[in-house]
Amino acid sequence: MGYPVGKVAALSGVTVRTLHHYDEIGLLSPAARTSAGYRSYSDDDLDRLQRILFYRELGFGLEAIAKVVDDPGLDAREHLRRQRTLLRERIGELIRMAESVERVIKAKEIGDALTPEEKFEVFGEFREPEGYAEEAVRRWGETPQWRTAAVPLSKEEWIEAEKVRQDWVRRLLDVVDSGAAAGSDAAMDLAEEHRRLLAAFMGDCDHAMHREVAGLYVTDPVQFGFLVREPDQRPGLAEYIRDAAHANADRS
Repeated sequence: MGYPVGKVAALSGVTVRTLHHYDEIGLLSPAARTSAGYRSYSDDDLDRLQRILFYRELGFGLEAIAKVVDDPGLDAREHLRRQRTLLRERIGELIRMAESVERVIKAKEIGDALTPEEKFEVFGEFREPEGYAEEAVRRWGETPQWRTAAVPLSKEEWIEAEKVRQDWVRRLLDVVDSGAAAGSDAAMDLAEEHRRLLAAFMGDCDHAMHREVAGLYVTDPVQFGFLVREPDQRPGLAEYIRDAAHANADRS
């Protein structure tokens, strides 16, 4: 039984023009022509078209598709096995993409938990940079600490957290001004307090993780700004916090 090009287009969801193009480049040439010269597609042609459309849906270029469908080492069953494998990989990729989008949504919900007026009341002029939520998801979205931290706080909880941060920074600057080294007991005690505050927020922050977080204060100004606002920042302060965290981890 032969299928005219219009019928094949209706069955497959592609345009007649696309089928003509596939014929012209030799990707899918119909098995026969009618006496009037019209294209007539066989069942085998429809099977080939199905494989072509499958690989096209997965993002293969037409040249790559031609190589795959013309591979003499693959029979119809092998094509199905390959399609099954590629589909499973694609499903996994889509699931990961969906989970990533979900984490971005949650991150934005955290950022939108307070109104602009409430944010000013709690944080003053400080604002996280545009796009930070997406960047945070990219870095830490798959960690259990992110899932714990990604629970929006109330205004009252933010106010209390900001008071704790300000008090910690004030005491840190007092220690620095006293001339105490980063490896001193006073500095290490502050580092341990900081680690415990992070653990309360993240659900877990062992000394190894605390080393990593403290290292970010040196390499990432945004992270440092979350902990120490710009008016309180001083040259070498991020390194001091990092070194105190490392000394405290060694002490433990």
